[in-house]
Amino acid sequence: MMNEILKIKGLKKSYGKRTVLSVKELSIEKGSVMAIIGPSGAGKSTLLRIINRLETPSAGEIVYFGDTKLTDQSGNIELQRKMTMVFQKPTLLDRSVYDNIAFGLKARKFEKVEIEKRVISALQTIGLLELKDQKARTLSGGEAQRVAFARALVLDPEIILLDEPTANLDPANVGMLEALIRKINLEKGTTVVIVTHNLLQAKRLATHVAFFYDGNLLEYGDMHRVLDDPIKDKTRDFVEGRMIY
Repeated sequence: MMNEILKIKGLKKSYGKRTVLSVKELSIEKGSVMAIIGPSGAGKSTLLRIINRLETPSAGEIVYFGDTKLTDQSGNIELQRKMTMVFQKPTLLDRSVYDNIAFGLKARKFEKVEIEKRVISALQTIGLLELKDQKARTLSGGEAQRVAFARALVLDPEIILLDEPTANLDPANVGMLEALIRKINLEKGTTVVIVTHNLLQAKRLATHVAFFYDGNLLEYGDMHRVLDDPIKDKTRDFVEGRMIY
């Protein structure tokens, strides 16, 4: 791929003798939306955690932004600040909605005026400005996930990693979050890597798709090519609903 923001080579994650993830090669282009699909236990979330350096790979390498190669959790806070991750179940602080969204900015020593500007803008974007003073832990599931998403957005990351961000949400909140994902990708050029079980969501959002099975990356490429005309039999079985797992 041209203009790669992430390039993964020979990546493995093992626990004892059991290998849970094996990626010979995977490239993610700057400004793309990469959907990571596959059955449960395929290694999708493990890959995201390794990219975000929450876990250390057993072997292999990841090249970030074309020049930074890191395979462990050491150093480089600047690299860490270029990425952020939103999990399936949001973990919010026992503080106001405003303070939850502002938390990362305060930790990075942003000026108070800039923090307020970013947080208010994010609250308007997610449609929760009127709840800015409410305790975050009193929010509904959909509202809480929107706050978690806003907390990531205010940091203006180059890469946002999403691990099943809409799995527990009703259709209205799914639609709202998908609109936010499209917005940051199209307007800011943010690279998005999203783990999803929802093939329709992958079709709605993704420019590229990677299919994982039993810890192995079997196939990746243009979204239409992978989902509409897969090369591998297991990919076809999965996208056509014939896979039993």
